[in-house]
Amino acid sequence: MAELEDRYEDNVVGTFYVDDQCIDCDLCRETAPDNFTRNEDGGYSYVYKQPENDEERALSDEAMEGCPVEAIGNDGSG
Repeated sequence: MAELEDRYEDNVVGTFYVDDQCIDCDLCRETAPDNFTRNEDGGYSYVYKQPENDEERALSDEAMEGCPVEAIGNDGSG
């Protein structure tokens, strides 16, 4: 389970975040490319844009549920 206190600083403020358990598998970037991107230097994903509509929210939820190491979190605020 993703831990808010371990979130990457690259994440934009908001409901979804990626923490330091990310293994750079690309699943979230493939599932929700409008919301997740890669830190090329660090080799991990992060949320660069929070979902702005129901479709983006659903895809971000799908990415979170599919994450093999549970590195994507939802802080419950949205």
